[in-house]
Amino acid sequence: MFEAYQFASQHLELVAKWAVEHLLISGVAIGSAAVIGIVFGILISGQGKERVADLVLYFAEIMMTVPSLALFGLLMLLLGRMGLSAIGFLPAVMTLIVYGQLPILRNTYIALRQVDPAFIEAGRGMGMSERQVLFKIKLPMALPVIFAGLRNAMVLIIGIATIAALIGAGGFGVPIFRGLRNARMDLIIIGGVSVSVLALLVDGSMALLERFVTSKGLKR
Repeated sequence: MFEAYQFASQHLELVAKWAVEHLLISGVAIGSAAVIGIVFGILISGQGKERVADLVLYFAEIMMTVPSLALFGLLMLLLGRMGLSAIGFLPAVMTLIVYGQLPILRNTYIALRQVDPAFIEAGRGMGMSERQVLFKIKLPMALPVIFAGLRNAMVLIIGIATIAALIGAGGFGVPIFRGLRNARMDLIIIGGVSVSVLALLVDGSMALLERFVTSKGLKR
């Protein structure tokens, strides 16, 4: 442990570089996955769309079973055939977006479907449009469950982003795999501890944000 601390103190710029790379990859993936997952969760939560919802959620579950290295390799092959960058940032982010979909999609869908119909009917009775019902009733009431899905996705993405170092995306996976190749326990500790701390910080920040944006009525 002391060796890891000594290495980190002597190579602060390098550790900071790994941190920035990991945050950049994870941040872009989390933001993109949130937008895609919440939008699709809203679209499949309407009445009469149960069969479509089952298919979408089933596909998201299937994608979660694909090993991350296999998905990295598949996307690298597809992007290469398309003439796009087959290594580094792009395939890493695309893979992480795929892995972040299930918890966001599932929680958004379940949360919106479980909103009390009495509140929805009351909103319609007040003359609200379907759009107003969605943004003023359904989403505010579903927010805690949606945030729980986002938090799960964030922790998942930050962890899997470590493997992205194998395709040249950087991040805290670099010291971990470098340590494994060279039997350097200090590098493995730096990478592993840093990823864990980053995940805890992000999860804690999201918990505070959830409490801030959730209405007082739902908190009770």
